[in-house]
Amino acid sequence: MDRRRVLAASVIIGTLGAAAAITVPALATAGEDERITAGNRAEPELLAALQRDLALSADQAQRRLDSERAATRTLAELRQDVSAAYAGGWLNKDSGQLMVAVTDSALADEVRAAGAEPKVVERSATELDSLKQSLDRRAATASPELPGWYIDVATNSVVVLANAGAEAAAREFAGGAAGVRVVSTDEAPVPFFDVRGGDPFFIGNGRCSVGFSVEGGFVTAGHCGQVGDDTTGFNQQAQGTFSASSFPGDDFGVVRVNGDWTPRPVVNDFNGGEVVVAGSEEAPVGASICRSGSTTGTRCGVIQAKNATVNYPEGTVTGLTRTNVCAEPGDSGGSWMSGDQAQGVTSGGSGNCTVGGTTFFQPLNEILQRNGLTLVTSANGGGGGEAPPPATEAPEEPAEPPAGQCADMENVMTGSLGRTGSRQVQPNGRFFRMTGTAQLTACLDGPAGADFDLYLQRWNGRSFQTVARATGPSSDEQIVVDAPAGAYRYRVESDSGSGAYTLGISTS
Repeated sequence: MDRRRVLAASVIIGTLGAAAAITVPALATAGEDERITAGNRAEPELLAALQRDLALSADQAQRRLDSERAATRTLAELRQDVSAAYAGGWLNKDSGQLMVAVTDSALADEVRAAGAEPKVVERSATELDSLKQSLDRRAATASPELPGWYIDVATNSVVVLANAGAEAAAREFAGGAAGVRVVSTDEAPVPFFDVRGGDPFFIGNGRCSVGFSVEGGFVTAGHCGQVGDDTTGFNQQAQGTFSASSFPGDDFGVVRVNGDWTPRPVVNDFNGGEVVVAGSEEAPVGASICRSGSTTGTRCGVIQAKNATVNYPEGTVTGLTRTNVCAEPGDSGGSWMSGDQAQGVTSGGSGNCTVGGTTFFQPLNEILQRNGLTLVTSANGGGGGEAPPPATEAPEEPAEPPAGQCADMENVMTGSLGRTGSRQVQPNGRFFRMTGTAQLTACLDGPAGADFDLYLQRWNGRSFQTVARATGPSSDEQIVVDAPAGAYRYRVESDSGSGAYTLGISTS
């Protein structure tokens, strides 16, 4: 975060601050079609993604976008015209034909005249919304085996999803309401929040860029935040807290992330892809190097000098690496790569990416060594999971979890932590709900010689917040707490060591 004066000569880089054709509705005239196409030109990255994922040519992808925009306009007009009789619209999966549901058969001709195919149904969109809202109001009573519910306009119903064996619980949750269907699924949704080099993160009103994933979090520039500052991610969701920060003198920061975020061994290349981080071997002077940041994307140049001292307005920073790569405010903390080897995090510089400039970075290996951090790489997998065994060796059989008092509790789960700093969320990566105050008891039985910790976390409306913890010197822990209604989960974390564990939990 740039909390300082921006000088032209020397600045810190932080800122405040499916292949089926779609039927084009007859509503659009030839002239309107041209205007739609001209005003809906997609970015090359989006067209490339459509081509890849829907097996389309570039021309097919653009025509699909044009047709879908026309369909969107038709739906908006029909919804206004048929008013209370409107029951939803969708594109037929096979033909791409625009379908519009209405509750009044007398409106079918009007739908056809607009270029869509009518379907007469029982419940209007307003009634479907009301039906779903009634389920939303009872969300606290839904068990974790019900991954969610949604309106299915094609079947004129509300679908409640249920994991295998939970169909009866889903029907009970639906309360026998007409228009609700229970559908079995193996879905078990969890937040997909990845820590990725180059991506933006926020500190209050300031913005910086992620440097590299380390076990438990990521590294960035020290001038971006102070110890104790909270961060939010690219999606404005609660992300973590600065656990270390040094500036001036050095320019590095360490952010510990919460359990919703998974550090990954990649850097955003800002061209629709990712660069894999394989290690941190230091490149020599004269080597090419590329920088990724949330303001100017990926920019490249060469290393000009090492162990440079920069006299910023806020103070002197020593030991930086000098390059001829450009950067701008908001790129602070971002990733520097030489091939697949991580080099450092953006500190500051002069100039910009219009006229060019000089940019300095804090070498990564010093940050890792000074803070006792482990870089997440393609070799160790990231996210706290087990690294794959060498190709010449057969995978080891999973260890049996230790048997003990925890195995006799009401609900029993097993898991395994692969290394120091890794963590897992239980039950099964998800959460559970309580509708009233109750006593929660959890018993952790871990491997001998390891130090595993146990945390109880409650959803506070934005993230899971730790409300109780057991962090003794062994891998056997227990939490007993009186807890109010809400959504909860347990997190098992390795303070040192690895191995299999048993977690028993009960509610009384």
